[in-house]
Amino acid sequence: MGLGGKVSIIGSGVIKFGENFHQSLTDMIYEAVTLALGDARLERQRLQAAWLGCYEPMLYGFEGNSGTFVSDPLNLFPIPVTRVAAYCATGIEAVRNAALAVAAGEYDVVLAVGAEKMREVPSRGSLVAQAVNRGHPVLSKGRTAPGMFALLATRYFKEYGANEEALCAVAMKNHYHGSLNPKAHFQKEITAEQHLRAPKVAEPLGLFDCCPTTDGAAAVILTRTELAPKFTDRYSVIRGIAYAVTAGYWNTQFDPSWGFTSFRSTQEAAKAAYAMAGVTDPAREIKVAECHDCFTITEIVNYEDLGLARPGEGWKLATGGVTRLGGDLPVNTSGGLKSCGHPIGSSGIRMIANIHDQLLGRAGRMQVKGATMGLAHNLGGPGAVSAVAVLSQP
Repeated sequence: MGLGGKVSIIGSGVIKFGENFHQSLTDMIYEAVTLALGDARLERQRLQAAWLGCYEPMLYGFEGNSGTFVSDPLNLFPIPVTRVAAYCATGIEAVRNAALAVAAGEYDVVLAVGAEKMREVPSRGSLVAQAVNRGHPVLSKGRTAPGMFALLATRYFKEYGANEEALCAVAMKNHYHGSLNPKAHFQKEITAEQHLRAPKVAEPLGLFDCCPTTDGAAAVILTRTELAPKFTDRYSVIRGIAYAVTAGYWNTQFDPSWGFTSFRSTQEAAKAAYAMAGVTDPAREIKVAECHDCFTITEIVNYEDLGLARPGEGWKLATGGVTRLGGDLPVNTSGGLKSCGHPIGSSGIRMIANIHDQLLGRAGRMQVKGATMGLAHNLGGPGAVSAVAVLSQP
C-alpha cells in the first residue's frame, strides 16, 4: 500500500540546536545539508530535487519563497526546491512529500531539509502573537499553547487519576536523555524538586513541562530502496509515513465531540502509517520512538494515540520507567522537544534522523539495544494536524 518500503534514507545531518545567534537561516541549512551529504557520501550535484520544511519564514523575518534559502548557499540551481508548511508537523510532512516523489519514480535522489530561526524574535512577535491574533475574531483572543495543553492536563488528571508526578517523570526523563545528546538545546538533568518548585506557566504546567523555541536545522537524503545499496550498506527504510488534518487552525478545542484527552489527528496519521508499514501491534513492534512532547502532558497522550498504551494508561508508562532508556519502549531518547528545543520546521526531520541513527546503531549514549523499527511523530495546529513515520532496518 502506498510508498511503504519503496523509499530509504541514505544520509542524515543534524546541527546543534539552541540559540544560534552566530548563524543565519541559510548558514544552518548549509550545515545540515552538508552533514547529510557527507553521511551519504554524495556530491550535491547528485540531488535532483529538494523540499524545505520552514513553518513561518515571514514571521521570523525571511521571504515567503524560502526555497531559495536551500538553493543559494548550496548552489543547487536549477533543481526544484519546494517549501512545505504544516504547523508543527512541517518536518515529517516535508519528508513525506519528498518520499512520494521518489516512490513515484520522478527522481532517484532527493533532499528533505527543515530549518527555523526563532530565537531572534521576542515572544510577543512570534508564536504568542499568532495565537492571539489569528483565527476566530473573539474566541482566539488571549489563548496560548500552554493554556490549551494545560486544559488537556487538567481533564486527563480528572479522567484517569494521574497527577503532576506523571508530568515530572516525563520532564526528568527527557532532560536526562538530553544530557546524553551533544546537539540538544538543554543538556542538563533536572530533579523532582526543581520540577516541583518551577514557576507555573499555565496550571498545572510549569516551566519544565514546556519545550523551548529554538534555532536549528536537520536534513535527510532519500532514494529508492532498490538503489540504496548502490550508495551505502547502511540505510534505513521508510515503511510507512502519513499526514492527517482533522480540524481548522486552533479549532480542535471547539469540536463538541473532543474530550480533551486525545488527538484525532495523531490517531488517524498513526492508523494510516501503520497500515502502510504492516504494523498491527505498535506497542510490541515499535522499539524506539520520537514523539511530539511540546508539553509533558502531550507526550503522555501521544503514547495512547499512537497505540503504545491503552487509553488512560499512558501516564503509567512514564512513571513506571517504560519509556526511559533501558525501559521496554524508550521514547524521546534524543531528549525530545523538551531538551532539543522545537525549531518548528526542523523538529520532524531531526526526529527521523534520530530514529535513522538508532536503526543504524550509531546513536552513541542514546542507543537503544535491539532497535529494529522506530517511529517519529509530530503534532501541530495545535492538535489539528499530525504526521507519523515508521522506519526500519532493511
